[in-house]
Amino acid sequence: MIPRRAYHSDVSDARWALIEPVLVAWRAARPGPGAAARVHDPREIVNAILYVNRTGIPWEYLPHDFPPFKTVYDYFAKWEADGTTEQVHDLLRDATRRANARTAEPSAAVVDAQSVKTSSILMDTSW
Repeated sequence: MIPRRAYHSDVSDARWALIEPVLVAWRAARPGPGAAARVHDPREIVNAILYVNRTGIPWEYLPHDFPPFKTVYDYFAKWEADGTTEQVHDLLRDATRRANARTAEPSAAVVDAQSVKTSSILMDTSW
């Protein structure tokens, strides 16, 4: 099979090296029918999720060179539900902070409680 051309949203090799062990462990923890016969490359699943996130398209409009949208969404939903997405996010955040000579965990946070001021417009509904 000819490899597809890369999209701008594809996960980099360095980031994939960080998150691949998490996804391999996730897959290994799911025994049962079909677990041994992996049909789709998990990196392509991640690339498809990132493509949807970056472009804002509906799942059904995923380009044909990605795995089927129902498969991609199923992985996304499972990863969201069981905390895998958060685990991957934490890994990437920590690596980014370390690369910028910061501690992995933030030492402070800023909470902005800005309120949006609006004016109420009275409308004449008698017409």
